[in-house]
Amino acid sequence: MKKIALLFGLGLGLLSCQNQQKIAFVDNGKVINDYQAKIDVEEKFKLKDLEFQKLRDSLIAKYQLEYKSAQDKARGMSDNDVQKLSQELGMKEQQLIQQIKMEQEQMTQEFQTEIDSVIVEVKEFVKEYGKKNDYTYILGTSEVAASVLYGKEDNDLTETITEALNEAYKGKE
Repeated sequence: MKKIALLFGLGLGLLSCQNQQKIAFVDNGKVINDYQAKIDVEEKFKLKDLEFQKLRDSLIAKYQLEYKSAQDKARGMSDNDVQKLSQELGMKEQQLIQQIKMEQEQMTQEFQTEIDSVIVEVKEFVKEYGKKNDYTYILGTSEVAASVLYGKEDNDLTETITEALNEAYKGKE
């Protein structure tokens, strides 16, 4: 009877060893910030922002010239004509402000869409990495939302995932 209990205990112990869960964690913020695709998106939008600033500055300069010219014209005009001219300039100024605001919002939306796409790509990559490497869980953490308060360095896949992501990204180019 003791032998059966001992064998049962030994068998149970072996089974529990076989069901060990493989758990790791990733610093989401670091992976995303070091991912070349995100860096490329940011660089692309820096260039777009510079182009936008040049366009905005030229539109403003053009309006300022028109405004100065209207001021010069207004000196010889009747009050009624000055009022009409003032209204026209006010409308042009409002249109200019709206145009600049719309283009800025559109660029911000495009940037956010591309960044969101990068984040989804990273999540999918981590998921596939976990499946391929037989992980039960890969937890995510960051400075903002620290869901992993402690983890052994052996279980930190941040660098491994970042390197693999960047290698896969190089292959897409």
